[in-house]
This record gives sequence, structure tokens and C-alpha cells, in this order.
Amino acid sequence: MTQRAGIFPTFFLTGFECSTFLWKDRGRRDLAEETQHRRHARADYRLLREWGIAVAREGIPWPMVDRAGRCDFTMIDPLIDAMNEAQVLPIWDLCHYGYPDDADPWRDDFADRFAAYCRRAAEHVCPKLRGPHFFTPINEITFWGFAGGEWGWMGPFGRDRDTRMRFRDVLCRAAIAGAKAIREVDREARMVHVEPVIRVVPPADRPDLEDEARREMEDDACHAWDVLSGRLHPEWGGTPELLDIVGANCYSFGQMEYRAQGPHMAMGPTDPRIRPLCDLLLKVWQRYRRPMVIAETSGLNDGRTAWLKDVMEESLAAVEMGIDLHGVCLYPAVDMPDWHTGQWLHNGLCDVVDEGGVLNRVPHGPTIEELRRWQKLLNRVTVLDEDPFSDPVELQDVVDAARRMKLQPDRDWS
Repeated sequence: MTQRAGIFPTFFLTGFECSTFLWKDRGRRDLAEETQHRRHARADYRLLREWGIAVAREGIPWPMVDRAGRCDFTMIDPLIDAMNEAQVLPIWDLCHYGYPDDADPWRDDFADRFAAYCRRAAEHVCPKLRGPHFFTPINEITFWGFAGGEWGWMGPFGRDRDTRMRFRDVLCRAAIAGAKAIREVDREARMVHVEPVIRVVPPADRPDLEDEARREMEDDACHAWDVLSGRLHPEWGGTPELLDIVGANCYSFGQMEYRAQGPHMAMGPTDPRIRPLCDLLLKVWQRYRRPMVIAETSGLNDGRTAWLKDVMEESLAAVEMGIDLHGVCLYPAVDMPDWHTGQWLHNGLCDVVDEGGVLNRVPHGPTIEELRRWQKLLNRVTVLDEDPFSDPVELQDVVDAARRMKLQPDRDWS
């Protein structure tokens, strides 16, 4: 009998890059197409099965399936077939920085348009896949607010703080409407609301910017979660139950020095102002007291293995301190291009090799070996069994490992 049941069928998760933004100098982009994920869906999901991963963040491309309010989901059916074949459960990402060309976030009907799409998406996928069903209505509202509302990287191409703040509230209200529409289809559906975990400090020679840095690190970074949980603007319909599962994205560039204009400057790995990831996760846990998952994390190039080791040590230190952590998502499963330069980042569990226009998958051996090591330390499966959904994850194994290893947080954010 399970002592402490996990939410997901495996503790380790992964996902596929699925951005569909309007990009500043390239128009509409579809990262699932650029990585050829849809073309390689069966092979991609077979790899997950071989790695003992039964959960994947997967995108439904809103701009591609919704034409003037009419939705056609046939383009994701091959993904559903591949998931069913490999017995991998999706967390459906319904809006990853992109909305249809004829949808205007400044119109009063934007939230209704999004809710109608979410309802139809749930109606399409829920009967075709074994439950439970997981959804992320809108990915990284806070970051999209900056990238689309203030920095001008992606639609709607805002260029000032006021536009950022208006845009993030538009997205919050749409996410609430979308989550409620999904639960009209499946009242047991779970929501995973994903935002970056960050730290922002003032420049060493500008202590007068301490308040601005703190505001962005705490108030701004948590704004979407605060609205979704009902801490802010409860009249919009947010509640702790709607916030549901807190997804924290953790990257090395998430600890930054404040800049008044444009993106902040990432601090180097030896900067004394860096704080342990454990501390950042605990602050989020203490603020919401909701189940948590690290929803994205990855290193780069040869640093992927060391990054996975660091994240797991910090995660277990946080578990030992009481955080209710239900999984770690090693993201992405397959390498992705840098949005700005187009160069492959080498941040995935797999690299890609271009052979005559076909992006063949090449697992990154050292990272997979490190994953195997942690699966064994936590008493997790290394290859999915015949029915990975038959028993929930025994989270007590993770808690026991944390107590046994007695890991201490450190500032190694490399």
C-alpha cells in the first residue's frame, strides 16, 4: 500500500518545446515543427519509455488549430497515438506564447475566445487518453508579460511597463477562464500553472535599486500565481484549488542583476549574491502551500550532467525541509534552437543531428546516465513497466532518500 501517493505516474518528467509565438523578425514560428517533433512523435515517445519517464509536457498549438474560432485538432492526433502507444501521460500546454492571428488580447472577448478553445481541446483529448488529465492553460504568464509586453520580442510587441502589466492581467484572466472551461469537461482535471523562479538583485554600485529589484523578484514574479490563487483580484475567480499545482521553472539565468531597461543581466556562477535553488523553491512553497513540480530545468552542452546533479541535490534538500515536491521535469526531451540566433542549444536529453534535412535524435549519454543514477537513488523505475499507471509514485521513497542523504543547500548555480 502506498504511504504517500504522488500525483504523477513517474517522479521524473520531461517535455517538448512547443512555442508558437509571433517573433519580432520572423513572423509566426512553430517550435514543434522546427524540431520535427510531430514528424518523430513515435520515436520521441519511445525514448521516454526507455528512460522510465511516463509524463511529458506537450503542446497544442492554439494558432494552428483555431481558425476564426473553429477548432480542428487533427494535427495533434499523431501525438496522441504516440503517447498511447508508449503509455506516456501528457500535461497539455494550451498556449505557449502564441494566440491566433485573428485573436486580439486587447479585445474584451479574448478570455471568452480562449475559454472556448480550452473547452474544445479538453473535449478532444480527454476521451482519447487515459486519465488523470493535466493542463497548463497559459505558459509563463509573467515571462510572456515581459517578452511580449515590454521587450518587444514577441506578440503583442509592447514596449513599456504599463503594457506589460496590462498584458499579464489579460493572460491571468484568460487562464482562469480556460481552467474553468476545462473543468466543465472534466471536473477532476488538474492544472499545472508554470512560472519562472527567479532572484533579482541591485547592481553592486546601486543599492538604491534594492526596492525595484525586490519588487520584480517577489511581487512581479509571483503576480500570475497570486491572481490564479485568489490572493490578488479574487473578483476574477482565482482560488487555491484553481492554482492547483505550482510549476516552477529553474534555470541558471534565473538569478539576475537588475537593469532598468530591457532584460536583466544573468549573474555568473561564482557571484556571491547567488542563493541556493532550495531557498527559492521554499519561498514559493511557503507562499502558496500547494503541491509543486519543477516544471522545466536543464543545463547546456557538457554542463547538463552537473546541472541535473545540482538540481536534484537542491530539490531533495527542499523536500527534507518540507516542500511537497511531486516531480522534476527535465526539459526539453529533444534539443531546441535558441530563439534569437537559431543555434542549437544542446540542452535536451537528446541532441539532434541533421542528416539530409531529417533531425535524427541522439541521446546525450552522460545526462541519461545521471538520470539513471538518480532513479536508482530514489527507488524509481529506469524503464516503464507494462502499465506505468497501475500504481502511483511512492513519494515516501523520495522523502526517505532526502532524509538518508541529508543534502545541504549550496550556492552552486552553475
